[in-house]
Amino acid sequence: MPRSSHSQRSGTGRRAVRHDRHGRAGRSSVTGPHLPPLRGRVDFFDLIVGSTADFLRGMWSEELENVSFEIGGMPLGEPGPTGVRRWDALRDQRRIILYRVPIERLARLHVNDQLHRQMHIESCVFRATAEYLERDPWDLGPERFR
Repeated sequence: MPRSSHSQRSGTGRRAVRHDRHGRAGRSSVTGPHLPPLRGRVDFFDLIVGSTADFLRGMWSEELENVSFEIGGMPLGEPGPTGVRRWDALRDQRRIILYRVPIERLARLHVNDQLHRQMHIESCVFRATAEYLERDPWDLGPERFR
């Protein structure tokens, strides 16, 4: 007499597969279990600041050597006469600190979509770096804006 398919499967030693209530196996995430997906504002901000900093380091490698680009939540202290600071360019400490909350929340974008948010974050990185280097922001990467 032939064996049932259930008894044949149990003897193979395969891993158990979790099924949902419809009997289908669950799908794994695209990035895998070891890497969280990039979905949030914080992840988007970190990615844009990192890629813009890498571009600027490639253009100004000598001047930005050993300069760290850091991301902070909010600047400490009271707002100054010009309002809440968006960044600090600390030449003596070789640090550029970008404050995520003021950059994101105080932006006055005429179109609030992903592209315009990205361009605003990039412009803040450029302006902070220009302040650090004591140059005009347009001089940092002229071919980037063509």
